[in-house]
Amino acid sequence: MKNLQPNNLIHESSPYLLQHAYNPVEWFSWGDIAFEKARREDKPILVSIGYAACHWCHVMEHESFENEATAKFMNTYFVNIKVDREERPDVDHIYMNACQLLTGAGGWPLNVFLTPELLPFSGGTYFPPKPGYGKPSWMEVLMYMKNIFSNERDKVEEQAAMLKEHLIKMDDAFVAQIQIPQHEQIISIRKISSAIKNIQLQFDAIDGGFGSAPKFPGSMSLLFLLRNNFYAPDDAILNHINLSLQKMMLGGIYDHVGGGFSRYTVDKQWMIPHFEKMLYDNALLVSLFAEAYHITGNDDFKATVDKTLEFVERELMHPNFGFYASYDADSEGVEGKYYTYSFEELEDLFPNDIDFIKDVYTLTETGNWEHTNILFRKQTNSELAQKYNTTAIAIKSRLSAINQILFNYRNNRVKPALDDKIILSWNALMCSAFVHAFKATGNKHYKEIATKNLDFMLSAFADSNQENTLLHTYKNAMAKYPAFIEDYAGLIQALIDVYEVSSNVQYLIAAQNYTEHVMRNFAGTDALFYFTAKGQVDIPYRSRDFYDNATPSGNSIMMHNLLRLSHLTGNANYHLHAEKMLACLGDNMIKHGNSFGNWLSGALTFIYPYAEIGITGKNAFALRDEILTTYYPHTIIQADSQGDLTFPLVAERFDAAINSIFLCRNNTCNLPVTTVQDFKAALNKF
Repeated sequence: MKNLQPNNLIHESSPYLLQHAYNPVEWFSWGDIAFEKARREDKPILVSIGYAACHWCHVMEHESFENEATAKFMNTYFVNIKVDREERPDVDHIYMNACQLLTGAGGWPLNVFLTPELLPFSGGTYFPPKPGYGKPSWMEVLMYMKNIFSNERDKVEEQAAMLKEHLIKMDDAFVAQIQIPQHEQIISIRKISSAIKNIQLQFDAIDGGFGSAPKFPGSMSLLFLLRNNFYAPDDAILNHINLSLQKMMLGGIYDHVGGGFSRYTVDKQWMIPHFEKMLYDNALLVSLFAEAYHITGNDDFKATVDKTLEFVERELMHPNFGFYASYDADSEGVEGKYYTYSFEELEDLFPNDIDFIKDVYTLTETGNWEHTNILFRKQTNSELAQKYNTTAIAIKSRLSAINQILFNYRNNRVKPALDDKIILSWNALMCSAFVHAFKATGNKHYKEIATKNLDFMLSAFADSNQENTLLHTYKNAMAKYPAFIEDYAGLIQALIDVYEVSSNVQYLIAAQNYTEHVMRNFAGTDALFYFTAKGQVDIPYRSRDFYDNATPSGNSIMMHNLLRLSHLTGNANYHLHAEKMLACLGDNMIKHGNSFGNWLSGALTFIYPYAEIGITGKNAFALRDEILTTYYPHTIIQADSQGDLTFPLVAERFDAAINSIFLCRNNTCNLPVTTVQDFKAALNKF
């Protein structure tokens, strides 16, 4: 039975926090009110962290946090704080690291016990209401934590102090304090080859991707391999990239009816998704598939890009062109109910096509998953065309008509819950994805959406109290929470991306300004950046994030930004800082490549330098768009159609009587050419 009296979360805007607003648990949001209560009453803090699309978060809520007796115990002996990990990734990062140190594992829901000084002393993830899954019950955990805090306080304090020290040392120990030898490369072909060999050890040669179940897309690692393969072709690598992309776009991880990707699959064949759809996953996969299409011309890759972005615009786009965070995995309390079909439903919908649909989507009469059917393909359109003695175009048309009927049918179902908060870093990734799609397909609509989204971010997330300061989330026409390194890094990247396809110099100036703000407020003494800006007081310590996990780390994005800005602005200090960042990783990036995919893509530019492209003349913008249709992984493009820019790639090169294209490397330029055809010939020799 739902509690009739709301708790303190009723005043929040986060959909995840609002889900818990009628729990009998006296939840607080992360902040001074809860901290002061813990200190005043000398109680341990339970911080419970999750997110709106988290299936097991919902399970634990229903089993434990809605239970009156459990809630009474929690309210009596603890100060209980609920955190949306997407609103406060800094808090989640600190306590997830603590949980992994304590237990060797992590995940959500994340439940960590703190001293009143916010220092963790114990924790775990999901706990059942009764002992099971090899775990104690939630009440057993609560009683134990209450007892040790009351009766063994000295041990609790000692454990908390030691854990904090270890967490800080863990950050510092990761960074290899390497002095960069003069005239020696930061990275080498030998090291890149070693990184690739280590990544290859995790290849799934049968089903694509990396490792076994559960299986995540690995977008950044695949993109790194794709770019390296352009410069150093290897058929085995290329075959694995194509296999991985094909298996994903045919698999159940992809929504064949409505477009878009789920976060991961629980099996190695990409069949059974965890049905939540996250903005960031779709952004990274769009960028990957777009770049793969750009280099291969595979129309199936393009169709995947188009349909995914159609989903993003239709389902996730705010009227002012921001993008919402995610869709839940569950609807009506059942995981995947919105996306699956009984065989009887499909027979009724398609009495004449059921055999074809059964073949295409590997359906069974009893269900291919939990008595229902996930749409899961094993055959491409070309393979089906050969089987049915027709053309791939005819198959595509037939499936399009079938999928439209399925879309209209399921649209009458109860949809999964939408997390409609707008996150700056995730929006920036999607903005860049639209730019990548424009470059690959030439579809100007994608460029328009990217520009509108960028303008929205610049307006909605600006902190009116301080110039060049950003906020992290936006909802109900209000932004809040100081932005993190991933927010600044992502926005700077989006500014550079949109600048290169629009030549709007204001975006480049803004990218410089935000970069200077980051350098002043986030940089550590070893060149890497902290998760939070200096001066933040509501966390026990400032942490740093190096890994490219579900999203690229703010540090790896900033390395790319600094490299690109050094060429665009002529600021050599940016390049030097990026070199130092890369050097800090030492051999960790080489040994554990799948955790550093975005870093490795940046490292690759030290071996295969950027093609610096300056375009001047009255038709510079038209030439720019034509040049963008040519795939080359590492390009920096600057166009000047009026002769008023002082940036190094175009300064003092404008001639109103002639259009010129300059191709440069490391600030050394070839003689200019006047046609894109001649430019492409020069690029082929680059």
